Amino acid sequence: MKAEPNSSRADFIEVDHFNFHYGPKQALFDVHMQIPENRVTAFIGPSGCGKSTLLRNLNRMNDLIDGVHHEGDIRIGGRSLYDPTVEVISLRKRVGMVFQKYNPFAKSIYENVIFSLRVAGRSKKSELDETVERALRASALWDEVKDRLHDSAFGLSGGQQQRLCIARAIANQPEILLMDEPCAALDPLATLRIEELILELKSQFTIVIVTHNMEQATRCSDRTAFLYMGRLIEYGETMQIFENPKHAETEAYITGRFS
Repeated sequence: MKAEPNSSRADFIEVDHFNFHYGPKQALFDVHMQIPENRVTAFIGPSGCGKSTLLRNLNRMNDLIDGVHHEGDIRIGGRSLYDPTVEVISLRKRVGMVFQKYNPFAKSIYENVIFSLRVAGRSKKSELDETVERALRASALWDEVKDRLHDSAFGLSGGQQQRLCIARAIANQPEILLMDEPCAALDPLATLRIEELILELKSQFTIVIVTHNMEQATRCSDRTAFLYMGRLIEYGETMQIFENPKHAETEAYITGRFS
């Protein structure tokens, strides 16, 4: 998928009146929003509000679940994700993903980073070496692991394992990085490092993050979307959402009156 020439920075990802169903249960209702390029956009809201469902539709990860269907559209760079000519495997190379629980493979640090390249049949050592260093530097992990690249990834701390998963996600140089509560399993110091990393990475990637941590949203994101019961209640600049929300439901959530 390549961006259309007239796609703009402000509407790099377009969610167009999108409804999503798990079988008979509707999870998203008429979600309509534009996500800008090279910015961090946070999805917030109570458990079960549709945050992760919406996130996983941005790379069609929900297609792996039986019985799902949708109405409306999602476009990246002006092109529908549901265009019949779009290959889902190619889409997921373009849209990387980091999950809530760090999940390195039972391989070395080196092999974790280049896993997607191996799958694609790329085996030139110079290319693999360059990719490992580039991705580990981008994930702020290179200096910590450069002398033990062939050790097991399971020897890393939790925060390091999550940064390794980020390195693995960006090794193929995607345009978009999805992060589903990437700090939920981490201690405060590791969380701070991931948040710093998110701010560094947005110059290279468009980042969409799901978080239950509203302080994290204020620290990391440029724009925030508040979802409630499958509906997009409010979406705008992060400081506006938190300092001057326009809707009573948003104010009630961010002030802790419901969670």
